[in-house]
Amino acid sequence: MKPGYLQSDSNRDRWTISYVDVLTILLIFFIAVAAKQPPKPAPAVVPTVAAANGPLAGARELLVQQGLDAKLEERGLVVSLPQMILFGSGDDRITEDALPVIERIAGVIGKLSNHIVLCGHADAAPIHNRRFKNNWELSAARSLRLLELLTERYGIDESRLSVSSDGANRPVASNETADGRANNRRVEIVIER
Repeated sequence: MKPGYLQSDSNRDRWTISYVDVLTILLIFFIAVAAKQPPKPAPAVVPTVAAANGPLAGARELLVQQGLDAKLEERGLVVSLPQMILFGSGDDRITEDALPVIERIAGVIGKLSNHIVLCGHADAAPIHNRRFKNNWELSAARSLRLLELLTERYGIDESRLSVSSDGANRPVASNETADGRANNRRVEIVIER
């Protein structure tokens, strides 16, 4: 063996150490760059209620475009009609002024096959007149009058409808103010999922 042979072999492979060092530095650089990237936004998620109620989402859009208060909730599409639109104070007879609003709702309901609940609500102020002993009776009577109108005048099949009354038990506003009590006096049309 020649002297220096081992030395030349070690010099010959020395570049691999520098090469590995460069690759390591590049790897660290790319990891650091990737770590500093802003997270990708999550894909838009359609609410579960809307996804489960495709036709109801379309019905909601139609009703909102017509200026009605319609919201998709867990129980279905809820159209809330204030008492002042439908009825006189303490009365269950639907006013003539309410008919165009109900006609628009009936037009949308007629295109669906879902079951519908007509739910009457009242404020917490006690009522006692010649026709109604309490808010439960008034709320139920208002829901029933709306059912009669939808079936008799607008041809909605009665088997698709049911009536309920919550009286003053499910307020949407405080009963401490006149505006709050007015908001609580309503009939909800619930187009179930």
